[in-house]
Amino acid sequence: QVLGRCFNLQKRVKLAQGLWMFYWLSVIVGISIFSLGIFFKIELRKRSEVMDNSESHLVPNLLILVGMLACGLNAFGGKMCHDALDPIKFSKMKPMLKPFMLLSCGFSMLLLLVALLCFLMQFSIYLTLAEGLKNTIRFYKDTDTPGRCFMKRTLDITQIEFRCCGNNNFRDWFEVQWISNRYLDMSNDVVKDRVLSNVEGKYLMDSVPFSCCNPGSPRPCIQHHLTNNSAHYDYDHRTEELNIWTRGCREAVFSYYSSIMTSIGVLIIITIILESMDVAGLKYLSTSLETMTDPENPECESEGWLLEKGFKETFADVLTKLKTLGRANQVQEGGDAPEATT
Repeated sequence: QVLGRCFNLQKRVKLAQGLWMFYWLSVIVGISIFSLGIFFKIELRKRSEVMDNSESHLVPNLLILVGMLACGLNAFGGKMCHDALDPIKFSKMKPMLKPFMLLSCGFSMLLLLVALLCFLMQFSIYLTLAEGLKNTIRFYKDTDTPGRCFMKRTLDITQIEFRCCGNNNFRDWFEVQWISNRYLDMSNDVVKDRVLSNVEGKYLMDSVPFSCCNPGSPRPCIQHHLTNNSAHYDYDHRTEELNIWTRGCREAVFSYYSSIMTSIGVLIIITIILESMDVAGLKYLSTSLETMTDPENPECESEGWLLEKGFKETFADVLTKLKTLGRANQVQEGGDAPEATT
């Protein structure tokens, strides 16, 4: 036996009560995971326009599913621990102990997969943000085009909320025409020359939208002619700290989503530890109840263990059972084959 311990009535009661508390703590953690899954899904939908409308909802959907499973499994486990000290109830739930512990182990593997996805999917979100923000800046002016009407509003709110400007930085706005032609006076010679001087006929300028302005700057916002020192008094764009946000939105928004996913991943790892402790404690409780010398006398001592055999022997037994199961399936498939006729 591995990690065997001797239990009396007082220890069994304390173990059952402690497990009951741990299981209900796991239920609360499951509710937290479920809530975070919904929150993360809402946050992805809120900024779907700046994410190229191709953001994956695999992680939040899995979080919602895992949270629901955690609540159900752990609530049932808490009930089992509560009823374990009653001999009549224990005899009824005894056949369910092994399947429940196997199900709990499988659930822990699912949790581990979700935790890995929380860390690995961050790279996908980074690429989606890069492409989505690039397109959003390009279509910023198309407020009359169906499907792009709210891109300007979404991007302005994003730049204000995350204190960022552009995709990589504020210079991204210099490379696109972000003012619609309907608001340009084509009879003006300056506007006409600027449009004609561009190969693609775009109205480009060294300016940024108002949402790039930093309201904490003591100087009134300079959002036009950012690279023209003579256009502003006592101004040098190469040395002076600009009064607009210099951080790119891709970095800012990705940092926000990355912190959410990392926090969820850490919470799931904590959940895996809690689930492992619950299964180990339930194993001790069930074996200590099964090995009671006199079941009718609750005061008698018993022995509980984590594994009946050593680690190597247990692993070998599991492999043997899997091989036997595989051979049985092969025999059944062979038996189902039609007989040859002459």
